[in-house]
Amino acid sequence: MPTEARVVVVPQEQGQALEVVDVTLPDPGPNQVVVRQFASGICHSQLHTIHNPRQAPAILGHESTGEVEAVGESVTDLKPGDTVMVTWVPKNQHQARRQGGPTALELPDGRTATSINVFTWATHTIADEMYVVKVPDDIDRESDSIIGCAVITGAGAVLHTAQVQAGDSVAIIGVGGVGLSAVAAAAHLGADPIIAVDLDNTKLEFAKKFGATHGVNASDVDAVAAIKELTPVEGQFDILRQPVSGVDYAFDCIGHASTMKQISEMVRSGEFGQTKGGTAVLVGVPQTPIELDSRHMFMGERAYICSLGGSCEPGEDLPRFIEWHRDGILDLDSLVTQRYSIDDIGVAVEDLENGRVAGRSILVFD
Repeated sequence: MPTEARVVVVPQEQGQALEVVDVTLPDPGPNQVVVRQFASGICHSQLHTIHNPRQAPAILGHESTGEVEAVGESVTDLKPGDTVMVTWVPKNQHQARRQGGPTALELPDGRTATSINVFTWATHTIADEMYVVKVPDDIDRESDSIIGCAVITGAGAVLHTAQVQAGDSVAIIGVGGVGLSAVAAAAHLGADPIIAVDLDNTKLEFAKKFGATHGVNASDVDAVAAIKELTPVEGQFDILRQPVSGVDYAFDCIGHASTMKQISEMVRSGEFGQTKGGTAVLVGVPQTPIELDSRHMFMGERAYICSLGGSCEPGEDLPRFIEWHRDGILDLDSLVTQRYSIDDIGVAVEDLENGRVAGRSILVFD
């Protein structure tokens, strides 16, 4: 039977206030699942959708916890009553190869609101089963809601995309929810040093709670120079016979033009004739193209790679990160710093835009 829900809608016209709309969700299609939600993360990347031009109203959110209320006839691994997480990354390779599509939601006034794949800023959601993962019933309904994006994106980039090893040196630009997840993963894997880079001293101190060994305030110093000063590689020289310095891995968890370029400059050169150089990893959603110094990259045999969703497979990784939370490896209780009701979504977005969220903020429905 249809499900009544309250959903956050971004109007088509830019600059208009977000709306909370009462809607009726349809019965699930063959591969769809209806989920009553407990909590949803509020991701910084959603600000891009809010501020960029769009062809229709938008529905947002892509990480949550909840309980299945109904399933389509072709869904076999989920059933009503299951505790689940909703994410924006297909839960396994088999599901990923089945072509999905955007979600369209009919609003009472005749408008159609759309999402690329899922929406979780809502009391209830309807999603393709490929984005819904069954998890243990005893999860933390609130704190674990950010695993489906913030954690898999940040921790996954360190664990899977870069495959950081014990003793590797790491720099992480931007220590919000994604960056702090990356810091925690690097600490768990034994990286050293772990250098947090941000514009806010409070955030840099907060990052040390998650395992950062150093903090660099890029508004006070040249962040690239500061990192090179912290990471000399004794006895190694590049092709130009200059001493090697810089980190093994630099992660940009923001995606600004300046930070995308900075990570290419923070990674060390290879030792000529001996080793390859460091790797820059783009994690934050980029909004602009950039130009890199190709000679700098080539002569140091440096690499530049991208990480989409932390290269994660949620069917395997969501349970992994739930265990990290339970074991104290990933302190999600501290990482979730603000909670809002759905009616306060405007305040939540304003706080996020103005830097008033130290870690990750969430909407709580239950």
